[in-house]
Amino acid sequence: MRDFQGDELSNELAKLDRDDLERMVRGLLTNGVALSFYGKRTALEIYRRVRPRVTRREPKLHVGSPADQACNLLIEGENLQAMVTLYKYRGEVDLILTDPPYNTGQSFRYNDKWDNDPNDPDLGTIVAKEDGSRHTKWIKTIMPRLQMMKAMLKPSGVVAICIDDNELFHLGMMMDEVFGEENRIAIINWQKTTPKNARHVSTATDYVLVYAKDKSLSSTKLLARSEKADSRFGNRDGDETGDWKQGDVTGKRSPTSHKSSTYAIQSPFTGELHWPLETRHWAFEKATIRKWLSEWGSQYEERELGDGKPKALVIKGAPTRSSSSFDPAHPKLVEARGKALARLEAGNWPKLYFGVKGDAQPMLKVHAAHVKMGSVPTTFWVDEADPDRLTSIGAVSWAATESGRNREGIEELDAIVGKGHGFETVKPMSLFKKIIMLWCPPGGLVMDPYAGSGTTGHSVLALNQEADSDRRFILIEQGAPENGDKYARTLTWKRLHNAATGERPDGGTAEPLGGGFEYRLLTKTIDAKTVLSMQRDELIDIVLTSHWESQRRSAPNLSVFDDTDYQYLIGTDDAGEGYFLIWDNGGPVGSLDLETYRTVVNEAKRAGIKTPYHVYARYETYQSPNVRFWKIPDRILAHLGLNENDEFNNPEEVA
Repeated sequence: MRDFQGDELSNELAKLDRDDLERMVRGLLTNGVALSFYGKRTALEIYRRVRPRVTRREPKLHVGSPADQACNLLIEGENLQAMVTLYKYRGEVDLILTDPPYNTGQSFRYNDKWDNDPNDPDLGTIVAKEDGSRHTKWIKTIMPRLQMMKAMLKPSGVVAICIDDNELFHLGMMMDEVFGEENRIAIINWQKTTPKNARHVSTATDYVLVYAKDKSLSSTKLLARSEKADSRFGNRDGDETGDWKQGDVTGKRSPTSHKSSTYAIQSPFTGELHWPLETRHWAFEKATIRKWLSEWGSQYEERELGDGKPKALVIKGAPTRSSSSFDPAHPKLVEARGKALARLEAGNWPKLYFGVKGDAQPMLKVHAAHVKMGSVPTTFWVDEADPDRLTSIGAVSWAATESGRNREGIEELDAIVGKGHGFETVKPMSLFKKIIMLWCPPGGLVMDPYAGSGTTGHSVLALNQEADSDRRFILIEQGAPENGDKYARTLTWKRLHNAATGERPDGGTAEPLGGGFEYRLLTKTIDAKTVLSMQRDELIDIVLTSHWESQRRSAPNLSVFDDTDYQYLIGTDDAGEGYFLIWDNGGPVGSLDLETYRTVVNEAKRAGIKTPYHVYARYETYQSPNVRFWKIPDRILAHLGLNENDEFNNPEEVA
């Protein structure tokens, strides 16, 4: 796309260094297509200049038990700055599911200062639909956020972004550039509303673009089978393997199909010969089918029938209709029929059967235990012998019966927080739940950088209850501060709170979904000087929100230890290990020495904390094998992604 004149493009090219030019040429040579727009270089580099911020916990807005709070996060703040601050989750997110502003002239805002200072927290003003550069502004906003989303994903992670036709093509080109066209999983076209009268074409659908960080490492799960699908299974013959349904013993012929699989099969009940249809073939090995036939009590042999087909499988010694000596009362046919009827009456039929009365064509018993416990998303191609195996998704259409409509999203929001919330379009939970089930494992982590009304978080809590899973979420939302409504702490919070607790706006209650979350607020940017000048309460928040260990990076957050009787103990992790902060307000900076170590040990024993003891302090003059020492401010800054070479990670300058 181009929102600028040729001389402006020349000026932009003149600013590119050798590496930028090489990257651009490589992209053109590899893909042949590139998205060009004014300020692209800045958009590609801006996320590297974003500084992490101090994260303040807001205990009054936490929901659930300390353990539940440690699992999920609702963060109030600008999403690019929030993702940079969440360094401990970089490379740990299973699914990013988000619904960014659609650039319709109603909700998308742009801050012109971001070109020079991406750390400015202001979201800017709403971009009008008449703004000639609105597409460029939207792209410049989304591009650095896509880059951060990719950084947050696991190697096997997946991103799913909702969009409408205003920016569908631009978003697709950006995602091709950031994630690679080869990593595109699906373009989902879902029915958001019923068709209406229109001058040309009624717009009844929106889209979800789904990309993998590395498609070779990602997987698409099966959806839970519907009640209708489960109802197809039964066990009318007392099968010892369990419930089964009728299946096809043939497969579709192709140029590579074996002609040897088009032979005739003789029924042990009627003596009739059965061939697969002209366009199909038997889908199993001949030896396997012969074994199944023999389980009806008669011995089978291969015989040439002169029909131009491979040798048939027929009852040994019995005539066939293709022979002049065929007699339905032939002793071999009578004997075979008697044995087959006896087996039919006895139950537990062979895998290949001839209908419930023995008078039908050959068919296959498909056991529920041998079928993948779910259904694949449409559109897909299947292998005829394994109809539940997904081979490709491609461009997908989801009807409203599968994904819900926007109207349902509004009704869900009305029911849980009341009317008057001001949201005119809300994605239905059925759409988000389906995406989460497909691309996030039961114990995985979901992130939504544009949380809005909180549909993603609500969907995670609902799925955890419905499927007894333990998915976690991170939601980021700034709200609408220009209207005086930072609705991260109003609408988003209220929806998640009511979903977890069961509270409803009319004073009534519903079944609580359980779970909880921790509420955090992004404040000022952080550096060594900021850390060393903090009061103890401020530093507790930084330690609890930034700590991670390489081998347990994606573990739940630390839980705060609120008991004020402890001098140093501030939190615990999910393994029961304690975290201690030696930091005295108004006095000398904290030091781990023999005296403070004795206090740590005593507090650990009193609280039932096991070793190792994680101790944060400025200095360490006493060492113990029971202690893991975390130096302030170095380790805190490192946990935020600031390495020792950064100018704001040099404690000597601020000591």
